[in-house]
Amino acid sequence: MDTVLSGSLSLLRPSIPPVSLLFRPPNSHSTDFISLRNKLRFGFSCQRKHQLLRSRNVYKVPKFVVWCGAIREINKNDFQSTVLESDRPVLVEFVANWCGPCRLISPAMESIAQEYGDRLTVIKIDHDANPQLIEEYKVYGLPTLILFKDGQEVPESRREGAITKVKLKEYLDTLLETISIS
Repeated sequence: MDTVLSGSLSLLRPSIPPVSLLFRPPNSHSTDFISLRNKLRFGFSCQRKHQLLRSRNVYKVPKFVVWCGAIREINKNDFQSTVLESDRPVLVEFVANWCGPCRLISPAMESIAQEYGDRLTVIKIDHDANPQLIEEYKVYGLPTLILFKDGQEVPESRREGAITKVKLKEYLDTLLETISIS
């Protein structure tokens, strides 16, 4: 079972849809169980896996999901209206679920979104679900941060890789100061 640790319990929200599957065979070292486990991992279609799981004694255990309140995740269809047509600066974070550095900076990004909420909109875009945007904006590393103002990428605003909250604030303060002067 996955566990999420957080300093704020308000970020945790139990959710039923994401589940872990726990097998309870009579003898977990039996060759039938090991064979089933390997087949589920490596070689069956989703439909066949579902049939195998239904035939066994399977228990569903809910996971905890971190609820992102201040950052909205959008896709290609919402990009035009949310980012390019926005009347205020928009910080776009390109991330992926499998990306360790993306998960590492997630709390800092959430904090920045709340702190800069009156001056800036923070948006998250999933790398795997939006390959057209990834190609169009030439996102080569994750996480990538890009600041947009008046439908254009702010020059020298692109930042790749993990960043501490202090450095993130310095980065944003400098960029927001630059775009307010020009």
